[in-house]
Order: sequence, then structure tokens, then C-alpha cells
Amino acid sequence: MSGSTLQGGCLCGAVRFEATSPFRRMVHCHCSRCRRSTGTGHATNIAVDSGQFAWLSGESAISRFDLPGAERFGKWFCSHCGCPLPRRSRDGSFVMIPAGSLDAAPPILPGDHIFWGSRVEWGCPSGGIPTHDTYPDGWG
Repeated sequence: MSGSTLQGGCLCGAVRFEATSPFRRMVHCHCSRCRRSTGTGHATNIAVDSGQFAWLSGESAISRFDLPGAERFGKWFCSHCGCPLPRRSRDGSFVMIPAGSLDAAPPILPGDHIFWGSRVEWGCPSGGIPTHDTYPDGWG
């Protein structure tokens, strides 16, 4: 993964970003917040340290929603097309990148299913990837 660069953006092209390796982790999150936020059975995200992430264009088009009362959950999206975008953690230490917003396949694969206990019965099987009912050790 050393020296890898990921680029991506929103559906309408107004927002573009870039992230460089090393990438912290890639996970499938099955919590109800991620399901509602994406409209799918789980969200797949890549975490990268904040210093390895940059907006290339369109940062002014980003809208942000922080769920009241939630310690970590938030959603950043393009104000033009509604596409999910990377979001900085509230403490600013890392950025969560929606894997579906990438231009190409990342050089990392999902290593964990998180909030597995709240997955929907019609969701995907684990595929042999470790499952966790909360965040895995060393998260954040």
C-alpha cells in the first residue's frame, strides 16, 4: 500500500478529493445509521489519517449533517447531487471515505464487519471477514 493515491468525487463532479497511503482500514459498517445514510445494507468506508487527505475542488459545495446526540456519526454530502462524501472525524484525527465515491479500486480490502449484530437479515454474508458488534480494538 505504500505510495498509493486514491482519488474520488461526487456524482455531479462538483467535489473532488485525494487520499494517500497508508490507509488505516477498510470496513463494512452495518449500523442502522449507516444503513439509513446510504440506503443500503451496509456502508463500506476507508479510514485515512487527516494529513493524508485533501480536497481537490468543490469544498464549498459540501453540506454536513451531524446527528444530534451521536458521538461519532455524521454525514457529509454534495449540496448539488446529494452524493455521500468523505467526512472528517469530530476530533479531526482521521477521515472516513465512502468507498463507493472512489474513481478506482483501492489497494486495500475490507478487514472487518462492524456493528454486525445490528445487520439486516437480507444483508450480505460475512465472507470470512471478522465480525464485531461494536468498533474493533484500536478503532479511532
